[in-house]
Amino acid sequence: MQPFSRSLRWSMSRSTPDDDVSPDPDSSQVLGRELAAWFATPPGQYLLAWEQARFDEAVVDRFGFNALQFGLPDLDALRANRMPHRWLAVPEALVTSNEAARVALISHAAALPFPEKSLDLVVLPHTLELSADPHAVLREVERVLVPEGRLVVCGLNPVSLWGLRQYRSHAMAHLGLGGTRLARRFLPEAGEFIGPWRLKDWLKLLSFDVQSCHFGCYRPAVRSDKWLQRWRWMDQVGSRSWPILGAVYFLEAAKRVKGMHLLGPAWKPRRSSVAPVAVVQRPSLKDSGLQRRDVR
Repeated sequence: MQPFSRSLRWSMSRSTPDDDVSPDPDSSQVLGRELAAWFATPPGQYLLAWEQARFDEAVVDRFGFNALQFGLPDLDALRANRMPHRWLAVPEALVTSNEAARVALISHAAALPFPEKSLDLVVLPHTLELSADPHAVLREVERVLVPEGRLVVCGLNPVSLWGLRQYRSHAMAHLGLGGTRLARRFLPEAGEFIGPWRLKDWLKLLSFDVQSCHFGCYRPAVRSDKWLQRWRWMDQVGSRSWPILGAVYFLEAAKRVKGMHLLGPAWKPRRSSVAPVAVVQRPSLKDSGLQRRDVR
């Protein structure tokens, strides 16, 4: 692991992207507090519980040496993984006092402090939605992943009850009805919806092979835990009746490298250098009988 450690120290000295891509520090702190406050609400806890279960299932059988979670320190996406090196990296905006002990790196998502082809697993919980340039983030993930490395992404689905609720609040605000009850936002204002179909197209351009895409959290956009429990039956009905309308999607992809194939053994089976030996066979009775008749 010494060469990797030296490469890691070298890559951490790289410069971050331009300042025009990075958010303003004051707005970043507001963003971090807003997200932390929303995830502490009943719908936020409901969302985190579903995502935690999906991450545990997705990473438990992923083997290698190095795994990285970027973003959302409220979620321990790598707790079920058994790789020897697991890191949590977050932008400075998402560092809170409660999760500061778990944070190993403070970095920009588009400039990860890792050398090329050094990570076996990368998980991005709601990272692309909060990034100013999600395309750059995916290109950076493709750079640091090893061939056949795995990428796990979760995000909010715009085609869902939660997404429609958020669109309604934006429409009311544009119509000058921002002070009405219909304009109340359900989700945090930060970030941008990235649908799973768009994400699949982006991954395909980067030679990723999408392995699976699941949806979850079918309950309506209600704020109280009491009403969330009353609508819990929709999780079972929604997964069967309208599976693509879940509030959150969970996508797994593998990095493919064209032209790569497994090599077999380099040696060839050795042939015997000894010359074949002639085998003397005893004459059959028929042959011997013919010979005796000839002699007579």
